This record gives sequence, structure tokens and C-alpha cells, in this order.
Amino acid sequence: MESPAPSHDFAALTPTLIIDSVESVGLQSDARIFPLNSYENRVYQIGMEEGSDFGPKIIGKYYRPNRWTNEQIQEEHDFTTELAELEIPVVAPLQFNQQSLLSYNNFRFALYPQKGGRNAELDNAEHLEWIGRFLGRIHLAGASKPFLSRPHISIEDYAIDSADYLLKNGLIPDYLLDAYQTLADDLISLLKQRFQTDTVQSIRLHGDCHSGNILWTDKGPHFVDFDDCRSGPAIQDIWMLLSGDAPEQQQQLNHVLDGYFEFAELNPAELRLVEPLRSLRLMHYTSWLAKRWSDPSFPMNFPWFNTPNYWEQHILELREQFALLQESESLHI
Repeated sequence: MESPAPSHDFAALTPTLIIDSVESVGLQSDARIFPLNSYENRVYQIGMEEGSDFGPKIIGKYYRPNRWTNEQIQEEHDFTTELAELEIPVVAPLQFNQQSLLSYNNFRFALYPQKGGRNAELDNAEHLEWIGRFLGRIHLAGASKPFLSRPHISIEDYAIDSADYLLKNGLIPDYLLDAYQTLADDLISLLKQRFQTDTVQSIRLHGDCHSGNILWTDKGPHFVDFDDCRSGPAIQDIWMLLSGDAPEQQQQLNHVLDGYFEFAELNPAELRLVEPLRSLRLMHYTSWLAKRWSDPSFPMNFPWFNTPNYWEQHILELREQFALLQESESLHI
């Protein structure tokens, strides 16, 4: 189980350190630094001196200490580099002396070319089909060999450890503790049944393939932020593209699969895992916020978290998920 991050994780990451870290690999910054939205790590747009081989700006990603091992980060880099070499539109890290994982003053970091774009329109049939084609190619490559260090999407990690952390660390109000524990136990029991009855292939995935991690330009989509890449069923990278009621989700899925099937197959049994995977994400997301609560940026950016209303709504949401898990209907191909 991942340990909560100490509050001082990024306290030493000053503008001077960022500039010095970039210049430690031979680049020349013009000292312009602009923070980008990222909570798990720290990500900055960094200006380059005129004439830089990488353009006027690059992106610096500074990894949260104690989260991933060097081997796990390197697998993230190797996966995106592999996809980029196959001409799949992902943003892979730059290399310096054949190294993509860099370090400076106890911070591990990576530098990326700047590639902008807007969020993909997930209500646009053409966009969904286009995304589906590239997801099919990502999964075709992802199935070619396994991760050796990156973790799997699992009930143990996403549900059991998440519930244990919340119950043991005094965040849930006392009057809701029994309700949460009972519901978490019931959910975990049902999730175990669902995953035991569905044996599907586990492949290398993006892992966090929501609209914010798919940027759109006139040339189409490109995929960013493989920080949560893991092994798991292919449907994990598809279900987060779906929203609305069941008929709307079915229509969106059809558009995605129209493109996906040009390059890869999808086991129909995986569609029964959509709601179980959604349940895992809900539980994992709440514990992620709790584990990061000592990081000053989290109370500032998530002020609604850790209030009685939040916990009441979270329990209600989990109850709704439990009801959905008990239903036999699922999406279909």
C-alpha cells in the first residue's frame, strides 16, 4: 500500500532549482516558468533561450517522491517511446545522453516537447472513432509484451487498501463510519465475484484515459500523461470515454469501437467490467485525495473534499455503484 506523502515533498522545488535542473542537462532556459495543472506531480512550462533545438518552450515534469520506483518510471518512459516510434501520437520524454529519467538535487524529473491542444469532444462521433483507432494501436502494442515493474489494476490496490486507509486515518466522520465500512465490505465482496468470473487478458495500458489526457488539434488527437500506466483489461482505457445514460454510453462505445476494431479486438466479456472498474476508480480516487491531503496544494484545489457533505455524497455514490453491480445488463458489442 502506498504511503501518504509528507507535506514537504515539493517544498524544495523552487524556480531556481527548476532552472538549474534544466540547465544541468545542457539546455539554456530564459527563466520563464509557468506552472501547469498537475496535482500528483509538478509540471511546468519552461521557456528556452532563442535557438533551442526543442523550440521556445519545453515541459518539465517533476515526480512526486516515494511514489514510483526508478524502474517503474523508466517503464512509463519506455512504453511511450515505443508507441512514438510506431508513429502513434503520444508525447514521449526527451533523452539526454540516452537517458530520459533525470535527477537533480534529489528530484527525479523528465523533459518533454511542448505539444498543445484542446480537450477532445467526446460527444463527437468522428472524434470518438479517431480516438478508437489510436487506442486500438496502443493496445496492439501494449499486448506485445508485459510490464515488469508497473503494477496491475487490482481490487487489493484500488479497493481494499483504499478502504483500509480511509477507515484507519480518521477522515470519515464518526456517524458515517459504520455505513462506509459495511458498504465497502459489500462492494469488495461483489467486486471479487465479478473479477473472478471474468478472465480477460491483461495488457499494458494508458491507465487514465479520460478527456483531459487526450489533446486535440487539427491533425487529430494525441495522448499525454502516462503517469498512471498499468497492466489491466483493455476496457479500462475505453470506459472513461463514456458518459450519460446507458443508451448514450452504448452509442459512444459503438463509435469508439468502429475505430478500435480496425487495429485490435476486444473480448466482449470485458464489457461486464465497466461498472466494476468504475467502482474501483471511485474508491481509489477518494483515498488518493486523502493520502495527499497534507500537500498544501490539495486543500487549496479540492476545498470540497473531507467535509461531512462530501462523505455523505461519496457513500451515496458507492451505494449507487453497488446497485449497478447487482444488475445483469451491460454494454454490448
